[in-house]
Amino acid sequence: MQLLSAINLAHDFEYPLFTDINLSLNVHESMAIIGASGSGKSTLLHILSSLLEPKEGRVELFDENIYDLKKDALVHMRRNDIGMVFQSHYLFKGFSAYENLEVAAKLSNTKIEEEVLEGLGIKEIIHQKVTELSGGQQQRVSIARVLTKKPRLIFADEPTGNLDSETAFDVMKLFTHYIKENDAAMVLVTHEKSLAMQCDHVYKLVDMKLEKVK
Repeated sequence: MQLLSAINLAHDFEYPLFTDINLSLNVHESMAIIGASGSGKSTLLHILSSLLEPKEGRVELFDENIYDLKKDALVHMRRNDIGMVFQSHYLFKGFSAYENLEVAAKLSNTKIEEEVLEGLGIKEIIHQKVTELSGGQQQRVSIARVLTKKPRLIFADEPTGNLDSETAFDVMKLFTHYIKENDAAMVLVTHEKSLAMQCDHVYKLVDMKLEKVK
């Protein structure tokens, strides 16, 4: 089952970023996009995840052309079907780590799973205030919050940037396990080729085109 399809995408700001981008992603699959800083990786991720409309082309998520959807339908899709992980964690500062997860669980009518807390190594600190946690711990709480939503598509922009290499690989294993167990898929943007190669498909954004690496 195809969850994502991008057709003839092109975008620019003051200068052209990329053109003629075509890709697709099926259930249980993961995709990584690598490339030099400024190549347009994050911009492409924002377009694929509904945050930025492309100058040309279209994006279909779950067989819906997302940039033709009405605002309410797009908000519903973002809340229930899409999970976004960024290098900046955007946690609620006045809450504990657990309370941050509770918000996600209540909004999506899901439960906080012990397996996720253990897999991310945050079970012991889950009741501490966010401001008491290290940057790496906050990032892992942010990832747990996204997984608690049970999204069908995960979009992750440098999600392991604040983590040591061992923890980063553990997080990738958790993502892989999640998409297999929950009929989901993931698009990852990273500068770490070793992490990218753990995905099913790897593309490099270079000279305004996507090159297949794996």
